[in-house]
Amino acid sequence: MKKNLFQLQQHNTTVKQEVSAGFIGFFTIVYIIAVNSLILSEAGIPLEGAIMATIITSFAGCLLMGFWANAPILVVPGMGINAMFTYTLVQSMGLSWQEALGVTVISGLIFTIIAFTRLTTIINSAIPGSLKEAITIGIGLFLMLIGLENGRLVERGDQSIIALGDLSDPHVLATILTLAIALILYIRNVKGHFLWTILIGIGIAFMLNILPARTNDTFSLRGYSEVFGAFTLENWTSLPFIIAVFSITMVIVFESIGLISGQLNMTNRPEKFKKAYQANGISSMLSGVFGSSPTVSTAESAAAIAAGGRTGLTAITAGTLFLGTVFLIPYINIIPSNAIAPILIIIGALMVQNIRNLNFQDLTESFPAIFIIIMIPFTYSIADGIAMGFILYALLKLTTGKERTVSLTLYIIAGLFLLTFILQFAS
Repeated sequence: MKKNLFQLQQHNTTVKQEVSAGFIGFFTIVYIIAVNSLILSEAGIPLEGAIMATIITSFAGCLLMGFWANAPILVVPGMGINAMFTYTLVQSMGLSWQEALGVTVISGLIFTIIAFTRLTTIINSAIPGSLKEAITIGIGLFLMLIGLENGRLVERGDQSIIALGDLSDPHVLATILTLAIALILYIRNVKGHFLWTILIGIGIAFMLNILPARTNDTFSLRGYSEVFGAFTLENWTSLPFIIAVFSITMVIVFESIGLISGQLNMTNRPEKFKKAYQANGISSMLSGVFGSSPTVSTAESAAAIAAGGRTGLTAITAGTLFLGTVFLIPYINIIPSNAIAPILIIIGALMVQNIRNLNFQDLTESFPAIFIIIMIPFTYSIADGIAMGFILYALLKLTTGKERTVSLTLYIIAGLFLLTFILQFAS
C-alpha cells in the first residue's frame, strides 16, 4: 500500500531509503524545537506552550507535504519569519502575541488562496530575482545580528549603535567557544551538526556555571491550552494589523517560492511545485491556530534529499519523529543562549551567501537590493526593509526610462508599500 500511495517504484526508491532519509532530515532540523520556541517566548508566548506549538506545527506541516504533495520536503516554523513575528510584529509594532498569531492565520489564508489560484504564477513572475535574493540576504544578516546579540558578542554601545561585548563575560566566552565548534562541525559536514551544537553548548555553559535553572520537571498540556487557538482577530481593521498581514504575507509567499523551487530541482521533480506550494500555504495558516509563527519548506530538506529522499514518505517520517520529542519538553528551558546563538549566526551566514547571485552591473537592480539587505537589520524590521527596496526599485525604473521592464503587479505592490508608509506617517 505504501508503495502505491507514494509511488516508490516510479521514484526509484524504497521504504528503507525513504525512512532513512526522513531520520536524517529530522536530525538536521530538530534544533528548530528549541530555537523557535525560545524566540516565540520572547514575544510573550509561554515557553512550554511555544515548545508544544512548534512540535505540533512541524508534525502537521510535514504530514501535509507528504500526503498532499508526495514531496520529501520538511515543513517547520521558518527561521527569519519567527524573528519577524517576535521582534517586528510584537516588540516593534506593538501587537500582542495573540494578535501576531491572528496575523499569521490571515496571512496563511491569503497564502493558501494564492497557492490555489493563478496568482502564484503572476506574483512569482512579477518579482525580479534581485529582490527575491535580497530578501533572503537581508533576513540572513538580521538572523546574524540577533544571534550576536543573544550570545552577547555585540551590545548597545555608549558611543556607537553597536559595540563589541565584554570578552571577560563568561556568557560571551561560552558563545565564542560554541560558535567555533559549531563552525567546525558544519564545515566538516558532521551529521546532526546543529543538534550537536546545542548539546556541546549546554556542556560549555555547565562547565562555566552559567546554565539556566530548570523550572519545570514535568510537562502538562495546561501550558499549551493557553496557546492553542489563542489567536485573535479583534483588531483586524487597525493599521498595524493590516501592515503586519501584508508584510508577513509578502515574506512567506516569496521565500516559499524560492525554497520549494530549489528543493524540487534537487529531486528533478519540478512538476510537484504547485501541490508543494499549496501544502506550505495550508501549513502556514494552521501554524497560527497551533500557536506558532508561519512555516516554510526548510532549507534543511536538502539533507534528506541528499540522503535519498524522493517521496512524501520522507517528510512523514520526519514529522512523526517530531511527536517523539514531547518527552524532552521539560528540559528545553535549560538550553542557554550560547547554544542557540551560533545556530542563528551560521544559518544567517548561509543565507547571506546568496549575495553572489546579485547583478551589480545594473544599478537599478543592485541599489534596491542593497537597500533591502541593509535596512532589514538596521531598522530591525524585515517588513520595512522589503518595503523600501520595492519602492526604490519601481522609482528607479520609472525615472531611468526602464519602466516597461517592470510588471504592473510590481508597481501595485510597491504602491501598496508606499501607501502603508504614508498611513503610518499620517497616524
